[in-house]
Amino acid sequence: MPVTTSVQSTPGASTQAPPTYTALALQTTCQAVNRLNSRAEARKRMATTIAHLAQLISGSKGFITAFNGTDTRLVVLPEYFLTGFPMGESIEGWSAKACLDMDGPEYDALGRIAQDNALYLCGNAYELDRHFPDLYFQTSFILNPGGDVILRYRRLVSMFAPTPHDVLDRYLDIYGAEALFPVADTEIGCLAAVASEEILYPEITRALALRGAEVICHSSSEVGSPLATPKNIAKRARAYENMVYVVSANSAGIAGIAFPGASTDGHSQVVDPHGRVLGEAAGGESMCGNGEIELEALRWARRRPGMANVLARQRLELFASTYAESSIYPANNMLAAGEPIKPERSHFMETQRRVIAKLIATGVIKA
Repeated sequence: MPVTTSVQSTPGASTQAPPTYTALALQTTCQAVNRLNSRAEARKRMATTIAHLAQLISGSKGFITAFNGTDTRLVVLPEYFLTGFPMGESIEGWSAKACLDMDGPEYDALGRIAQDNALYLCGNAYELDRHFPDLYFQTSFILNPGGDVILRYRRLVSMFAPTPHDVLDRYLDIYGAEALFPVADTEIGCLAAVASEEILYPEITRALALRGAEVICHSSSEVGSPLATPKNIAKRARAYENMVYVVSANSAGIAGIAFPGASTDGHSQVVDPHGRVLGEAAGGESMCGNGEIELEALRWARRRPGMANVLARQRLELFASTYAESSIYPANNMLAAGEPIKPERSHFMETQRRVIAKLIATGVIKA
């Protein structure tokens, strides 16, 4: 199945946007697979996690509807909610144990949750791709109420995982440029995904907004702190500067890994296009990070002239030459003679060291 860039509304569903619906950033505990010894054990744990999610989503939808009278139409799950992240495992080892197949049973099981609850479901996982057998990609996906994957977004900026940018020429040959910034046109709005710390990179959300995105689904696993963390600041900034909703789900801690589990906990939230937090979770598994999406109000604001319409005031030509003339982190660094290579873990840090040296040499960074 190719990476989907744009889709029609779900067959059989109303094409008229609901005036208001609820989006839920579901804060759930990540059950890590790092200490498991086999792919079979990891798959069993993933199945248990999905069964737990089915209960949480059904119960949360019922309670939210009873409480505020609006239907929950969108649920966003945390980053790598099925597996946790690799801690020292090789690319090959993590691929074998923790990565999903694009047509694997995990997607079928998650699709049934979307079907049973008549909602759109967004999550994030490490995923294999037959075109790049020696790599994996961190993928944010969206399933529609029919249970189908309608959008795959591969994380573009990552410190320790392969990305499409690392094999850019080959990736574009296979999937085309539209696969880099996919947006799904649905009856609950134009949905897009941003992964984890990518919320800190303004260009990614801006590229999605310029392709029509209205709701950004942000799967994250981030620092839980009462301080104003970089990601929490960025969520509000990205929402305001692009006139989009941001639905951001964080882990309720990570269990089964070698650091304090509650280090990544809290702050699951829904942010409106004014940068206001509509609902936010504290610690632990929680449905409190929910808020109402007023789609027609957003579209009306985008159509109205005025200083507050920041999307219509962009002067992109001013910046085009700077971006065109600048290259920082090198594309295609995991291609050799046009073919993907299997990197060692040391590749990522070594590449960044070379980038920093180049920035010093060119005067961008002072020695």
